[in-house]
Amino acid sequence: MKVIVPKNLLISLLSIIERVTGKKETLPVLSCVVLKVSDIILLSATNLEAGVECVIGGEIIEKGKVAVSASILSQTIRSIQTEKVILKKDGENLCVESKHTKTLIKTVSDSEFPEFSPSKKKGVQIERINLLASIQSVSYAASTSVIRPEIGSVYLTTTGKSLITVATDSFRLAEKTVQRSVREGEGEVLIPLKHALELSYILERIHADEVSVVLEESQMTISGGGVRFMSRVIDGVFPNYKEIIPKSFETEATLLKSDFSDILKKARIFSGSDQSVGFHLYPKRKVFSMTARDADIGEMSDTLDAALSGEDLDINFHIGYVAECLPSIESDSVTLSFSGVGKPLVIKGVSDSSFLYLVMPLNR
Repeated sequence: MKVIVPKNLLISLLSIIERVTGKKETLPVLSCVVLKVSDIILLSATNLEAGVECVIGGEIIEKGKVAVSASILSQTIRSIQTEKVILKKDGENLCVESKHTKTLIKTVSDSEFPEFSPSKKKGVQIERINLLASIQSVSYAASTSVIRPEIGSVYLTTTGKSLITVATDSFRLAEKTVQRSVREGEGEVLIPLKHALELSYILERIHADEVSVVLEESQMTISGGGVRFMSRVIDGVFPNYKEIIPKSFETEATLLKSDFSDILKKARIFSGSDQSVGFHLYPKRKVFSMTARDADIGEMSDTLDAALSGEDLDINFHIGYVAECLPSIESDSVTLSFSGVGKPLVIKGVSDSSFLYLVMPLNR
């Protein structure tokens, strides 16, 4: 096996490969990148839960196959100064050469490396930037606990001409809806949070306007820009979240997102160990203030300029849960819709109907 490939492109693809390599010493090939040269040059890796294949352009001199440590190969390539590198098999080693360097890396048997089976279903074409935005807009709201896998996931469904992603940890919920270019193909999957974050990383780095998405009962496959990412999906049922979204509201406030964000940053300093921030809305007096108090630091009470309607309300929320959603709102102004004491708050962008965020109040 012998190929000549562009160094910078190889580094970029190895950064993707390293995201899914495993750390299981009992199966060393799972920490490796498998370089397979046939009519194309293919880089592959898997941790048995997720896998990735990357096609890299280059000059093929001799066909073959080799498996080496992904991290060692990545570090070696990063130290090379030339624009191209030569990769060739040399006995039980992979030889990495450039104009001024030569490195031998011990190979690992690839006999136990699992082969990826191609999907038989037709993929749904989705704009890459839309899929990326969908995952990034909700993934922070997923549970990090492994006790309930169905909420430790990002729920993704394609229906009609919409792509919908949802995540919740039972204290807050984020939903993002984007339009896709074609109506064909429907399905739904629960992507484990770890793999959703890996997919987000990959989507940021591949060069493709659209990606193909295949949703199956046990696996999800995303392909585009010469990269194919496969992930096992959760065998479970996502909560019927539509039932908890309030149908009516008692109090509403509309304000600039930047003003809201600035006061939340200040309130975080004074919010104490429970990270509590108080919302005080008095529409008849046209007053909306936020308070936070820490016995060891001090307290704050700031008034916001806002358009108010409805009933007077005093309610407390976890400041982190409220603030985390703001980067996902593509609007200069936000609407806070309160359904009453002890009931959830819904946050939306005034000119952004694609995103909805729900957060439960603190019991105090």
